[in-house]
Amino acid sequence: MQVHSATFIISNTDVSKCPNTAIPEYAFIGRSNVGKSSLINAICNKKNLAKTSSRPGKTQLINHFLINKNWHLVDLPGFGYARVSKTHKKKFQKFITDYFKQRKQLVSAFLLIDIRHEPQSIDLNFMQWLGENYIPFSIIFTKADKLKPAARERNINNYTRKILENHWEELPPIFITSSLHKTGSEKILIYINSLNKDFTETNPL
Repeated sequence: MQVHSATFIISNTDVSKCPNTAIPEYAFIGRSNVGKSSLINAICNKKNLAKTSSRPGKTQLINHFLINKNWHLVDLPGFGYARVSKTHKKKFQKFITDYFKQRKQLVSAFLLIDIRHEPQSIDLNFMQWLGENYIPFSIIFTKADKLKPAARERNINNYTRKILENHWEELPPIFITSSLHKTGSEKILIYINSLNKDFTETNPL
């Protein structure tokens, strides 16, 4: 699948105000500074679609983008060490929770993880929460260009081992990406395209 059009639709903090459409959507989320905006721009082949910043935690809204006029890409706030007050952080963490629990159009979440780091409890706990709430998700490892192949493989194996140790029967789909080299995006789009076809078949107009 190629992205022919990518258009910003709406930003908000109220799930009830998200687009009232019957098209599938995919939510991208990860710790602050994981490279989410850069990846979204690479996937959509549009340099400034999602706003990038050197300051972690810039995204603090639910952002909907209409892709190819038939599915939504949703950019969710990062979690972790964003430089916002505790009160503000709790507020947008709540609407993240509300989004995942209430948004019926959501087909799958994509959890972004910085490939350079050892397994982080905050990521593993979020995976557990998604599983407990029956929310399908995939893992996207970002910044693959920052490590040599052996180090990449070691870190991914460390994560997959930790996931399986947390009583998962099988691993979720895993993608390895580099926004700098624009690698991995095509595989994500192929996967989304396959899910779109399944969505259409099970939700006919």
